[in-house]
Amino acid sequence: MREKIIHKAAELFLNLGFKSVTMDDIANEMGISKKTIYVHFANKTKLVEAVTFELFETICEGIDCICNSSNNPIEQLYDIKMFVMQHLKNEKSSPQYQLKKYYPQIYDVLKLKQFEKMHDSVKDSLQKGIDTKLFRSHINVDFISRMYFNGMTGIKDDSIFPQEIYTMEYLMESYLEYHLRAIVTDNGLQILNKFITSNQS
Repeated sequence: MREKIIHKAAELFLNLGFKSVTMDDIANEMGISKKTIYVHFANKTKLVEAVTFELFETICEGIDCICNSSNNPIEQLYDIKMFVMQHLKNEKSSPQYQLKKYYPQIYDVLKLKQFEKMHDSVKDSLQKGIDTKLFRSHINVDFISRMYFNGMTGIKDDSIFPQEIYTMEYLMESYLEYHLRAIVTDNGLQILNKFITSNQS
């Protein structure tokens, strides 16, 4: 039952936002009593915490699979972007922004976990790009990895990039291209341009 509650709560939180979904909403959607939810979670904050870290673990597993099977680091980043967008329902409700605003302690722990995960996987990806001559050999792998994380986190700030102006799909796509164009070699640029052209809908 605990897993079912987490799964349903995740769906509602991602579609409608952490703030607007109540314990009553989750109970009604599941056709169970609110008491049943409280057997597993002392309060809404505990449920938000469980949902957040469960989603994080699921996304990490998916990213690891992509990293192990991708053709090259350029395609790898695009595949990861698509995977994350699907799992976060295209971030319709700005979950990161809402988490930061209403559950700052959970947000801070999540951000640190995300940084540790992303910093390592992006460093590996960058090194792979250098080794295969797709990325410039003199880039500072540690610095670029930190910059990439900072940028990917920054574009999710609704106060800087309002949803009325920019969709999350557009922001992630544009930032990814911006990031890659700064570090690719001529060979890498050919692959990037070909990939962008073939993936434009």
